[in-house]
Amino acid sequence: MPRILGHNMVLQQNKPITIWGNASVGERVSVQFAGQEKTAFADENGKWTIVLKPLKASSTEAEMTISGKNVIKLEHILVGEVWLCSGQSNMEYTMRKNSKVKRPNIATENPVDELEFAKNPQIRIFLVNRKELIKPDSLHRGWSIAKDSALRSFSAAAYFFAKELHKNLNVPIGMISSAIPGSRIEPWISEEAFAESAYFKGQKVEGEPAKFYTPMIKPLVPFALKGFLWYQGETNCFLKETTEYTQKLTTLINSWRKAWGDKKLAFNFVQIAPHNYSDAKGKLVLMKETLPEFREAQTNVLKLPNTGMIITTDLVDSIRDIHPAYKWEIGRRLALVALNQDYGMKNIIASGPIFKKAKVKGNEIQITFDEIGTGLISKDGKKLSDFQIAGEDGNFVNAEATLKDNKVILSSPQITKPVKLRFAWDEAAQPNLFNQEGLPARPFRTNL
Repeated sequence: MPRILGHNMVLQQNKPITIWGNASVGERVSVQFAGQEKTAFADENGKWTIVLKPLKASSTEAEMTISGKNVIKLEHILVGEVWLCSGQSNMEYTMRKNSKVKRPNIATENPVDELEFAKNPQIRIFLVNRKELIKPDSLHRGWSIAKDSALRSFSAAAYFFAKELHKNLNVPIGMISSAIPGSRIEPWISEEAFAESAYFKGQKVEGEPAKFYTPMIKPLVPFALKGFLWYQGETNCFLKETTEYTQKLTTLINSWRKAWGDKKLAFNFVQIAPHNYSDAKGKLVLMKETLPEFREAQTNVLKLPNTGMIITTDLVDSIRDIHPAYKWEIGRRLALVALNQDYGMKNIIASGPIFKKAKVKGNEIQITFDEIGTGLISKDGKKLSDFQIAGEDGNFVNAEATLKDNKVILSSPQITKPVKLRFAWDEAAQPNLFNQEGLPARPFRTNL
């Protein structure tokens, strides 16, 4: 049996469930689970596959029996929602590290102490080990209840996502984390996917394509999932990528969905946080605008269906730290997007304000936003920050910004005829425009 199929696993509800493995050529294999029994024969390569009919969510542990010349029994199986999380170090960032960050001033249970009270048997976790995933485990280990030493080594963002999801859906949640610190996006994409992409066809793609896809993603196919969470981009931002990153992430999403045979699989990701990229001493000269331009490239991926993105402009204590804390809030915001978009809970506000349109009236600009929730606010009660406008000469100046009737009104005595507008267009920007639900506005730029 592949390693992802083991004791303590969570199976995805309401989708056909593929069970697969190896046996002797021609060996008859049967799978019994949840009142179903299906049979198959191993092919000329010794591979067999059985597909169970969709299952309803179940919090009661069940046993799966796989019988051939020998019998394998997988125990303590639940049925619920399964998500695969991937990316670089901010996704890999463990619960152990989370327990050592600066404590937020919270009256209730503190997320920094989560390891002390995390013991929900309905949340299960599977941490991908790059060297081991491809090899079967005769003891069928890998899945664990989200607690103790297994949770200490697991992705904090993924765990807090699961916690919020479970609270709202009240079904078992299975999280698979497959992430590598410092990784570019290219190693998470197969060579075939680049070769089939209209944008990359015939190009030599740098960055070791397939290096992590082959050992860390491909062996998980076709384990049934609800969707993917992606937290990556810092390394490609250092490479000053814009359109190329949009195309690479688009290629990754399309190819992962194709691998799983489901064009509608949810794909939700994190827009990267403020950081002083312009201080980097590499071959490329990075500017204070490099990060906003990269974020714009991330935002452009949202043209694909069933995608969602969270904003993190407020989740840093120091722009020198590329690994900001607040992974509990990253996980929670990703869960809000999933609950709203992928589970149809439209009453849940999942996004901060998103630029809709701007209208010039005299020397003022009136900006309208979508996703205002129950209203726009200045989070710290001060004047709105990080709005800039430019005239015909293209030189941006800071604009006076005020809130009126859920619109933002901009002006500057230096600009009589504004033609350009931008918001949070600096790597250090931590703007205070939020909706009342506590979610920050998305950075943007536009011509007027």
